[in-house]
Amino acid sequence: MAGRKIPKEVQAIFDRYIKNNVRRLKRDEAIQMLKTEFDFSDEEAGSMFTAFDQDKNDVMSIWEFQQFYACVGQGAKDMVDKFKALDKDGSGKLDKAEAAEGLKAHGLGEKETEFFINSSLGADDQIDIGHFAGLLFKLKVYDGKKKS
Repeated sequence: MAGRKIPKEVQAIFDRYIKNNVRRLKRDEAIQMLKTEFDFSDEEAGSMFTAFDQDKNDVMSIWEFQQFYACVGQGAKDMVDKFKALDKDGSGKLDKAEAAEGLKAHGLGEKETEFFINSSLGADDQIDIGHFAGLLFKLKVYDGKKKS
């Protein structure tokens, strides 16, 4: 991990929550940070934590937070609003049909839509807010590559 620079904005947010210069936050501390800084509900913050705790050790490192910030950043409110608009049944998760409806705006073909949905499903065949953040990031990268 040496040589990788953390953006100052990411570092500043994370530093408000660390103790004794330890660059890791336990699950409860990280969820509190996500709720405070990004106005997530308990459930949304928990889903985000689970999605971005890449090594599944119940700790959010500065590197995992950087990944979260690259995917969601200050657009968290807009992302949550999009998710809620697509969640027609109010379940807190998107099924394949709800997700497909949301992807129509991106002008994806049937196979592309199926790929993005299937690569974002959780173990319950649903897309929670954390997986939705990853889906939007994949779309952003994909759209960028199409334009290049």
